[in-house]
Amino acid sequence: MPKIVHYRDRCIGCNICYEMQPEYWRLSRKDGKATLIGSKLKKDTHILDIPLVDVEMSQAVAEHCPVKVIKVFS
Repeated sequence: MPKIVHYRDRCIGCNICYEMQPEYWRLSRKDGKATLIGSKLKKDTHILDIPLVDVEMSQAVAEHCPVKVIKVFS
């Protein structure tokens, strides 16, 4: 199953992930960083299984992240 991996501690809160794919992202009111909705925390990374239909858009989000803290594995 494809996965989105988010290294949240290095996020700068630029908001591009939320703008491109709001069904998976939101910005935290506490620290301004992106949060991967429904993800599980494993060793300082947030991981979310996604359906195949969302892989292409998720890869585009990862490519547009200015600090490259989003990865998609299919």
